Amino acid sequence: MTLLLAWLAISTGLFSQTTLQGKVTDAESGEAILFGTVALYNNGVLITGTETDFDGFYSITEIDPGTYEVEFAYTGYQSLKVPEVEVLAGKANKLDAKLSSGVTLEAVLVCFSKPLVEQDNTTQGITISSSQIRNLPTRNRRGMASMAAGVNARGSRSKSSDYYIDGVRVSGREARKYQKQNARPPHEPGQEESGFNTEDYAAIVENEFKSVKNDPLSTFSIDVDKASYGNIRRFLNQNQLPPPDAVRIEEMVNYFDYDYEVPKDEHPFSVNTELAPCPWQEGNLLLHIGLQGKKLDMKGAPPSNLVFLLDVSGSMSAPNKLDLVKPAMSLLVKQLRAQDRVAIVVYAGAAGLVLPSTSGAEKEKILASIDSLSAGGSTAGGAGIQLAYAVAKENFIAEGNNRVILATDGDFNIGVSSDGDLTRLIESKRDDGIFLTCIGFGYGNYKDNKLEILAGKGNGNYAYVDNLLEAKKTFVTGLTGTLFTIAKDVKIQIEFNPAVVKAYRLVGYENRLLNKEDFNADAKDAGEIGAGHTVTALYEIVPLRSELEFAAANTDTLKYQKIAATPAAESSGEILTLKLRYKLPEERKSKLITTTVENKWVSYARSSDDFRWSAAVAGFGMMLRESKFKGSLTYENMLEMATLAAGKDKNGDRAECLKLMETAQLLSEAKN
Repeated sequence: MTLLLAWLAISTGLFSQTTLQGKVTDAESGEAILFGTVALYNNGVLITGTETDFDGFYSITEIDPGTYEVEFAYTGYQSLKVPEVEVLAGKANKLDAKLSSGVTLEAVLVCFSKPLVEQDNTTQGITISSSQIRNLPTRNRRGMASMAAGVNARGSRSKSSDYYIDGVRVSGREARKYQKQNARPPHEPGQEESGFNTEDYAAIVENEFKSVKNDPLSTFSIDVDKASYGNIRRFLNQNQLPPPDAVRIEEMVNYFDYDYEVPKDEHPFSVNTELAPCPWQEGNLLLHIGLQGKKLDMKGAPPSNLVFLLDVSGSMSAPNKLDLVKPAMSLLVKQLRAQDRVAIVVYAGAAGLVLPSTSGAEKEKILASIDSLSAGGSTAGGAGIQLAYAVAKENFIAEGNNRVILATDGDFNIGVSSDGDLTRLIESKRDDGIFLTCIGFGYGNYKDNKLEILAGKGNGNYAYVDNLLEAKKTFVTGLTGTLFTIAKDVKIQIEFNPAVVKAYRLVGYENRLLNKEDFNADAKDAGEIGAGHTVTALYEIVPLRSELEFAAANTDTLKYQKIAATPAAESSGEILTLKLRYKLPEERKSKLITTTVENKWVSYARSSDDFRWSAAVAGFGMMLRESKFKGSLTYENMLEMATLAAGKDKNGDRAECLKLMETAQLLSEAKN
């Protein structure tokens, strides 16, 4: 009886879904339109929407029966509005649409696979097909697709396009089939709004204490990235505690400016050290290392060859993504000089050149190109990177600043997308003298792990922009640090004196650790310092006579050799020797700086504001990570430490951090 009732219900449509479905095609060619948008309105209010798939089909489900206005749109086509569409209950309502092209485009060259970029003998610059242009969500103020491409030498215009796959000319239908077979489904716009979170962070295993008798050398690459702090701020401002792996303590500490002594010799940065008691572990010491890069006046800076590589895929459609990228990049454009040049490369289902290399004097033209962008489609990030580097290399300025600036949520889902492939791709490009800056945007599907890899392997820096004030800090007040590298492959190696130190722990920098042999290896990649940048590192030190227990103390005694302090070590009065290696941006051979730190320290109360502030921020990071190394630290004493160390705080960054600390305290108490 139950089976019979179920059969009757299905056959009569009782359980049928109310859907609106159909296919969207090109009115002229009949070809399917991929990733077009379909929106459903009721009395002028947007109810729901979707995208067409690889075959041009769409389906809107779980809608109430009624009468709607349906709008079909795709970049480069005239939008189509169909009023009074009646949707019947329990039916698969069908509505097809044919869109007409809204612009006549030139016949240009496209490559869907290697070679990625080809030079057409009849054009100047890098060009792609009109179909690919339509796939790129670029829209000018009239709503028409726009693409800066080489003009045909004959000056003729045509609606037809040439398609090439590995150099072989094919039909448009074959090209679409190839693209469909070699692509993965795109990220669905709005996932982050629906609560489906796919954010990725590289796992962080906190540094342990190292025994000096077994490991007297500590080696790491410096890091001026600041992305983690901005991302943590975003979580806390949304009343959420960040995931532990989003908390990179060194990036939190390095977010802030410090009042270090400026360099006075031939080296591009100064080295500053300070030693005082550790505030979270009684009996231990805290070593503060600060580097101060030489400052650069933009007026006297070398000319820049910049390529903006902008993600305009569907995953960038959220208000905190492309709608924030555009004003952020516009802030940078307004700082450029006539001798600076900018090209704009975008990527969605494919990569394309929106604006060829253009003088900074033509700001209106550059700003109009940025303003024209809109989001849609899948994410061919690897192809975009290759094209951006090709454009940067084509316009290379000898003895200038050559840099790709990538703005994305990091969600690559077509072509090169694995961490390993991305690493190899970027490593193959950095020897061309082109640096990389990664700027992260958005949340929900944010891929922090990929952007950290790209910046680290691309001789560049990494920031996260969660609001316009952060964009201003990155592209206006901190512009020279963002754009101009003064030292590359900067490495630090510390030798601790076994006559004074029992053990040590590097606070943060887990993803920047190097082998001791890497320090003298000039081929080994390391971190970069931008003009005016400060870099800070902290070591927690266990004095020789301390009774503190730690894992490294439990290792067996060596059988064949013995490491002991020499008479010179015992009489030196030094706690450690600090060595740095770096290269000037245009050089391949490193330079060495060596300094020593005396076994003398001041009381914590008499230490500098910079020392105490960096300690408080490091403590904040340990609290967020619920670190086993936080010792006696609580939110209460951490806030007290930070409040007393805030100092002049001319930009208000430290005051903002105090509020974030209070928010984290409240969230932590609620969680527990």
